[in-house]
Amino acid sequence: MKKLLVFILIITTCIIAKEDKLGKEISLKNKTEISKIIKSPEKFEGKQVLVEGKILNVCQDAGCWIEIAGKNKNEKIRVKVNDGEIVFPKESKGKTAVVEGVVEEVKNDECAEHESKDAKHNEKEDECCSKESKKKYQIKGLGAVIK
Repeated sequence: MKKLLVFILIITTCIIAKEDKLGKEISLKNKTEISKIIKSPEKFEGKQVLVEGKILNVCQDAGCWIEIAGKNKNEKIRVKVNDGEIVFPKESKGKTAVVEGVVEEVKNDECAEHESKDAKHNEKEDECCSKESKKKYQIKGLGAVIK
């Protein structure tokens, strides 16, 4: 009887704590606050980081990007992946993501591509591609865990 209860407890815990692991295995241990990246992106450019936050938006076309909220109000950063390497599930919005990737500058041609593909899904202008500032940054995602 004890073995049956332990088995049921283990199965229930696995179902409740289901995590989606996407891409490469996460190797970094220390997380970087999104607010630090947003405040000084040049310091992080080209560096591998580990971030965590609530998923605000998911690419509804190919699952090629997510936007993750920082701890402060109106803070967010886009995590972009190569099409097909990782596909973020559309139903991930509202869940928590832990993502490892490299901070990179968004190139103008990437902004144009995002704007044309996502116009039908996201009526607001994408923050990473705003024309108000000279440079925008995102994280090129390598691996993620969605919980």
